[in-house]
Amino acid sequence: MLTLPAQFREIKGRKNNQLRKQMMIPAVVYGHGIKNQNIQVSSGAFSKIFKEIGETSLINLSIGEKKPIKALIRDIQHHPLTNRVEHIDFYEVRADEMISVEVPLKLIGEASIVKELGGIIVLALKEIKIQCLPENLIHEIEVNIATLKTFDASIRIKDLKVPIGLKLMNNPEDVVVAVEQPRVEEELKTLEEKPGEEIAKVEVITEKKTEEDSEQVKEEK
Repeated sequence: MLTLPAQFREIKGRKNNQLRKQMMIPAVVYGHGIKNQNIQVSSGAFSKIFKEIGETSLINLSIGEKKPIKALIRDIQHHPLTNRVEHIDFYEVRADEMISVEVPLKLIGEASIVKELGGIIVLALKEIKIQCLPENLIHEIEVNIATLKTFDASIRIKDLKVPIGLKLMNNPEDVVVAVEQPRVEEELKTLEEKPGEEIAKVEVITEKKTEEDSEQVKEEK
């Protein structure tokens, strides 16, 4: 488990910009029955860890001289223009407490329908919600698409194989991956020409309707 060093933070509010100029990120740690703590972490150290584990893995958060705590990255706020990390929420977990997180899906394997018939793999869900104890937490769930052999084939939540101790919270019937038939050149050409034709028809109908409405108004007068 990776360790992220942190320090207690006294600066708050708008003064946090001073920290950001020093390449530090203001953050907060909270958890069930735990008092919120204001902390700060190095921008470089956090970026390195986040690139490796993302938001769905536990880290050892070492605050000052205190014993490291196990925590999840719960929320990250970014600057709207620069996308720079502006603030982080860490959630301290307990070994005996169930946690709920969104875990990304990773496609593995090769679908024969794609290689042989040009099928298009459609990923309907990018992540799913799981519930587990901290010790059973995984950072991704693999989806083997080798089982997709026909155009009407799909993989649903209930088809996923996950380690013991993980509970999938999505609807078991939700589709995770499906296959679409390839569009032939004639279909694509039709789609490109169709919008212009539809617009022309709408314009003609609109003009005709306006003339009829005008004549009806004259008759009523």
